[in-house]
Amino acid sequence: MIMKNIAALCIIIFCLTACSHDSKHKGPGDSAAYDRVAPLVKADEDSRAEKSVSDNLAVAEVKMAPPQVGQTTTDTSKKITKEGEIHFETADVALTRKHIIQNVQKLGGYVSEDNQTKDEGSNRKQYNLKVRVPAKNFDKLLDTVASSADQIDSKNINIKDVTTEYIDTKTRLDNKKKLEDRYLQLLSKANKMSDMLQIEEKLEEIRSDIESTQGQLNYMAKQVAYSSLDINFYTLSVVPKNETSIGFRFKEALSDGWNCLQSLFFGTIAVWPVVIILLLALLWFKKRMKNRNTATESA
Repeated sequence: MIMKNIAALCIIIFCLTACSHDSKHKGPGDSAAYDRVAPLVKADEDSRAEKSVSDNLAVAEVKMAPPQVGQTTTDTSKKITKEGEIHFETADVALTRKHIIQNVQKLGGYVSEDNQTKDEGSNRKQYNLKVRVPAKNFDKLLDTVASSADQIDSKNINIKDVTTEYIDTKTRLDNKKKLEDRYLQLLSKANKMSDMLQIEEKLEEIRSDIESTQGQLNYMAKQVAYSSLDINFYTLSVVPKNETSIGFRFKEALSDGWNCLQSLFFGTIAVWPVVIILLLALLWFKKRMKNRNTATESA
């Protein structure tokens, strides 16, 4: 029994000693000091965060390092554009136009312009077609068009390699998009209104550049995918139908007679002084002859 009491007393003494040790290391004064220091630490952390955003904003436009192998896949295949024009004579322009349009549609292309002109003086008809076809079918279309010609006046084909230009434009576009992502990250970390407005302004400028560069890339891609051909064809004259018939010859005779009458009328007007002089001379000659006849009869 005595041993149990001694053990219990030792436990109570140990507990009291531990509580006294804790009170020495953490008292009311220490809690108040922590409350005074905590806001200063928080303010210092906020200041450092704002300075970090400003510093990042200042260096955000530093040239980005080239992507490492395996990060992005760049299309380095050949980018070729083809443009051509052909000018030729054909016996039937309407039939030739129909034949060309059918072949363009068959080859997966389309007609972007279709113009017709006619010279009334020479009775000459001419067509101008601007067509676009997939690049792989350009040569087939050119051969088909050439086969419709009676005589080819000119044919010019322009082939251009735009691979380097395409890759440069694509690289600029990718870098602009990465820069946009970087600014979006900065915007999510910005706390000051001035930084946020500055970042938004830069984002607007970058997005405008992205749209412009994307438009250039889309145009080059379309030029590579579809080749263009400017087709001009004509006929020297249109032969009138039934030109040997009686009705046609009678109509032509009436037309020629009317033209001759017009020429005589306007020609007479043009020489009116000569006509007046001739009339006066004729009157004078008649009067003289009349006086001579009167004198003869009197004698």
